[in-house]
Amino acid sequence: MMSNLFSVFDPSSSLFNNWISMLMGLMILPWSFWMFPSRVQVVFVNMFLTLNLEFSTLLGPKKMGAPLLLMALFSFILMNNFLGLFPYIFTATSHLAVTLAMALPLWLSFVLFSWVKETVHALAHLVPLGTPPVLMPFMVIIEMVSNIIRPITLSVRLAANMIAGHLLLTLLGNQGILASTSVVFIIVTAQILLLVLEFSVSVIQAYVFATLTTLYASE
Repeated sequence: MMSNLFSVFDPSSSLFNNWISMLMGLMILPWSFWMFPSRVQVVFVNMFLTLNLEFSTLLGPKKMGAPLLLMALFSFILMNNFLGLFPYIFTATSHLAVTLAMALPLWLSFVLFSWVKETVHALAHLVPLGTPPVLMPFMVIIEMVSNIIRPITLSVRLAANMIAGHLLLTLLGNQGILASTSVVFIIVTAQILLLVLEFSVSVIQAYVFATLTTLYASE
C-alpha cells in the first residue's frame, strides 16, 4: 500500500521514466498555438503583462532584464505543476532535486552579488534599524540563519504542496476500488473538486515561488 501510494513520485513508475516530462508541455502544444492568436494566448499575455509590471515594480528600474527570467521561472513551474495533474505523468516539482536546483543557484547569485557589489548594504542588512546594541550580535546570527535557509524554504514549500495534493488524490483513488456505487460517486465528486483545488494550488505555488524570489532579489 505504501509503495503504491508513493509510486506517483517515482520517475520510473511514470509513463515517461525519466525527467523528459519537465519539457513535455512544449512538445504537446500544437504548432497553431504559436502561429495564430487564440483566447488562451490572450489569457497568457495578460497574465505575463501583469507579472512583468509587478516584478518590475519590486525590482526597480535598474533591473529590467530580471523580470524576464522570473517570468520564465514562473512558466516552467506552472507547466510542471499542471502536467503533474494528468495520469502517468511524473511531477518534477514534487522532488527536492528539481526545486533545490531552481532555488539554490538564484539565491547564491543574489548573495554573491550583494556581498561583492553592495558590501556596505549587505552588512547593514544584518542589523535592522533601531536594534539595541545589546541585541546586535544575536540579530546578526538570526539574520544570517534566515538568509541561509531561504533556498531550503523555497524548495520545500513547493515540493511539499505538490506532494500533499497528489497523496490525497492517490488515497481517494485507492478507496474506490472495492467501494459500492454510491461511495464511488462520492469519491469521484471529491476527486474532481480536489483536482480543481490542485489546479489553483499549482498556479499559486508558481506565483509564490517567483514572487519570493523577486523579493529576495530586491533586497
